[in-house]
Amino acid sequence: MEEEFAIAEALIKARGEADMTQEEVAAAMGTTQAVIARLESGRNMPSTRTLQRFAKATGSKLRISFEPGKPKSRAGH
Repeated sequence: MEEEFAIAEALIKARGEADMTQEEVAAAMGTTQAVIARLESGRNMPSTRTLQRFAKATGSKLRISFEPGKPKSRAGH
């Protein structure tokens, strides 16, 4: 669930930096405030398309990156 909460945190930050309410973001995305609240709750994983729409609505740029995790043990090496 760590990834979901990181995304939720990023959504809240982007909306805050845009100085927008959930209602304003919803209107810009053509959806409802309840949908934005669910996105920001971190309880589900939004699609890339939804993240792109959120970024556009808040004047943000969506950037997805891969970061190294824990090194995997390599048996026999």
